[in-house]
Amino acid sequence: MRRRPETDLIRLFDAPAPGKMNGGDLTETETEEMEGDVELAIIHEDVVYPEEFLPTYQTINQDAALSRPRLAEFNDKPDSLFFNDGARKIDFILVYEDEDKKEFEKRHAYQRRKRRREYFEASLMKMGLELEATQSVIDDKLMFVKVHMPWDMLCTYAEVLHIKLPIQPNDLSSRPSPWRFFDFITKHFYPNEDLIKKEADYFTAPFEKDRLEFFHIADKDSFFTPSMRSRMAYYLLSRAPYEIRGSVKKFGISKLLDSGVYKAAYPLHDCQFNVRTEDPDCPNERFLLYQEWAHPKSFYKMQPLDLIRKYYGEKIGIYFAWLGFYTIMLTLAAIVGLACFIFGYKTQETSTWSKEVCDPEIGGKIVMCPQCDRECNYWRLNSTCEASKKLCIFDNFGTLVFAVFMSIWVTLFLEFWKRYQAQLEYEWDTVEFLEQEEPSRPEYEAKCIYERKNPITGVKEKVPYTGCGRCVRVSLGIGTVIFWILLILASIVAITVYRLAAFFAFSARLRAQDLKELEPLKEYVTPQMATSVTASLISFVVIMILNILYERVAIWITNFELPRTKTDYENSLTLKMFLFQFVNYYSSCFYIAFFKGKAVGFPGDPVYIMGKYRNEECDPGGCLIELTTQLSIIMGGKAIWNNIQEVLLPWVKNLIFRYCTSATEKIIPRWEQDYRLQPYAKLGLFYEYLEMVIQFGFVTLFVASFPLAPVLALVNNLFEIRVDAWKITTQFRRVVPEKAQDIGAWQPILQGVAILAVATNAMIIAFTSDMIPRLVYYWSFSVFPYGEHAQHTMEGYINSSLSVFNTSDFLEDSRPLGNFTNIPSCRYRDFRFPPGHPRKYEFDMRYWHVIAAKMAFIIVVEHIVYLTKFVLSYVIPDVPYAVREQMKREKYLTQVILHETNLKLVTKRLRPVANDDEIKETQAGLSMEELDPDL
Repeated sequence: MRRRPETDLIRLFDAPAPGKMNGGDLTETETEEMEGDVELAIIHEDVVYPEEFLPTYQTINQDAALSRPRLAEFNDKPDSLFFNDGARKIDFILVYEDEDKKEFEKRHAYQRRKRRREYFEASLMKMGLELEATQSVIDDKLMFVKVHMPWDMLCTYAEVLHIKLPIQPNDLSSRPSPWRFFDFITKHFYPNEDLIKKEADYFTAPFEKDRLEFFHIADKDSFFTPSMRSRMAYYLLSRAPYEIRGSVKKFGISKLLDSGVYKAAYPLHDCQFNVRTEDPDCPNERFLLYQEWAHPKSFYKMQPLDLIRKYYGEKIGIYFAWLGFYTIMLTLAAIVGLACFIFGYKTQETSTWSKEVCDPEIGGKIVMCPQCDRECNYWRLNSTCEASKKLCIFDNFGTLVFAVFMSIWVTLFLEFWKRYQAQLEYEWDTVEFLEQEEPSRPEYEAKCIYERKNPITGVKEKVPYTGCGRCVRVSLGIGTVIFWILLILASIVAITVYRLAAFFAFSARLRAQDLKELEPLKEYVTPQMATSVTASLISFVVIMILNILYERVAIWITNFELPRTKTDYENSLTLKMFLFQFVNYYSSCFYIAFFKGKAVGFPGDPVYIMGKYRNEECDPGGCLIELTTQLSIIMGGKAIWNNIQEVLLPWVKNLIFRYCTSATEKIIPRWEQDYRLQPYAKLGLFYEYLEMVIQFGFVTLFVASFPLAPVLALVNNLFEIRVDAWKITTQFRRVVPEKAQDIGAWQPILQGVAILAVATNAMIIAFTSDMIPRLVYYWSFSVFPYGEHAQHTMEGYINSSLSVFNTSDFLEDSRPLGNFTNIPSCRYRDFRFPPGHPRKYEFDMRYWHVIAAKMAFIIVVEHIVYLTKFVLSYVIPDVPYAVREQMKREKYLTQVILHETNLKLVTKRLRPVANDDEIKETQAGLSMEELDPDL
């Protein structure tokens, strides 16, 4: 950015004199509004404009009338992508409602919108864009403004945006795939090559208008793809002014859309998605995407990523590439997880400790202590028989193996994704995207009123806030985020209190002997299970409500912080939303896994929360089954809710809109067909990523308690890919193409989740499951002599894991109601000395054995897994060798082209020199700046 010289005062898009607009007279009211609303639009000395703006703005005489787009009648070509002349392509569509057709009492507000719209359209035309307006064939009030970028403007802004374009065909032969021998099988899982042709492979270089002859231009009309043209058009629409008051400039299509000046702005789909167009000017890419990608019949096929990128842009393409890669990697995890589940299911009947729980002679004779005060009664251990069997499905040695496997899997997934992403970066020409200067957001530029010295360039530039102001904005943002996180934690505390109160009520009700209506289900409906299911449902509802509220808060905070570039904006919003979602979705799971049942005391001295509610205890088999229930409800409910939002709502909206406008028999043009579709939200892709990353957390952080999580995620993702494809191809307007090098801030978030997953799974196995206590019993306390050799066994584990409590030691406030004099003692889950021991109810030696084993397990497993992850990360290179070769070759060719261009420029300057010796002598004396004007 540079400062405008003081002597260069240009009147930019001046408003017409009061009383004159478009050659007509204004009413007295309109004149008064205009005099108070629009000032002379002068570029003042204290206004800083981006460097790339200056060549496009042109001087307009103060009294010149504003230009307006040419009106044209619809030519009855429904799939035309051109102006009425059939030569100029439509790069963007603007839609507004004609204010002149409104009732008189509202004309005052509409006249202001009209002036802003006309000012904006004049700005576009003076910048070089060509406009053509057409009236709607359905609604006379609607007007469609078609935007076209001429060749010269395309070349200019391709250079401004550093768009890479082909210079010559790729002459490096690709290495044969190691899987080529299976092509006769795998070809059926790829899109039809007869329909979707393979793109030609070229070396590319950033476009430069002055070196046009070095680029591979076979046809000017197809040199810039429609997505490139739309991207450049949107770049200009985002920066064209619509009002300038003194030193305050207002510009950008986004603000005009928000204020109702325009009803919509979007690029066009190229044809109907379900009908192939025979028009030679229509590429039918939307039809091909629907047939080979979005159609349900193509669910088993790989995605045509190159065509997705070409049609929707790199940002959409990289999302679907990541989602597809994640889904493929989930296949292996799902197979192993399903095998572990089947192993647990097959062994649930043979598990020794579950047999002891269900045995009438063992579990049927063990009387358990009440788990709440006064209202809860004694209960038999075998009443949890079915829950114990179900727990064996998830709490077995196969789960341990699967948890370690998933820790390695997540490392392989991230490392192989880096390699695949590097390949896509090269193929899609985004390798140096973030290294180039990204333009500032229009919202940022509009508020640049302070001046500071750029620490890198040393040039003074405009910024929207001072250093102190930025600290205030960031501090307020951090404070708001912390407040909402504390609000989530408060909701978790409230749900915990509900769990305690609900368990108290369910225990009093479900333990009653006269509960006849639930007699067939009585062995399944335990107080623990009823409390867990209802609390999980309530937790899910609270999560969904807080999501809706916090979404608006996070956007407001990020807008308040005013990040400079769009990448900074998205990264800031991503971090805030993920922190909130992390606490919102996972806090209840962390509570069940690491806090519930860990500090409960013993029946004679229970621990109370807030001095009133007795702390919740786990089932004798542990809290793992409750964690599994929580995960399954949240994952399943979230998937169902997201599908309703993503599929059903836009489909119903489009259906209602079509029904309301289906009475006409007129031919509807392509731009009006697209207007009837749903607009794609600005942060639509952000929420797609967020949904998948939250799922990734469920799959990795708590997989030790739920080995079916990868299976559910795989099934969901297979639907998710096709649902997202169907949605953006058929139900939404075409997305504005955007450039993206990678998945952005989600990459470090995934890496952080992967690191945390190792610790959480090790701690779940150690502290939530009952595996370590069983192993300690098996190897240390269960040696029975059989003949000459000692044999380890799990027999007697249940009796060993339950301590004895004398019922006479109950406090009056916690003693069960009723006459239970026939029960002298009861059992509870812990390792304590029995009554009558000098250290009764204190922890015994078995407790310290188990604690030591748990800590040793966590340390050993974490170190082994982290070491393996480090070795894998070091061994697997981030960029494939073949891609590195091609990148070096492309860089070399770019340098050669630049060198040849510089030589031509030098030769052109030195034409008067007589001979070659003089030319060489003169060249040697030129400076680097003279050889290359761009330096």
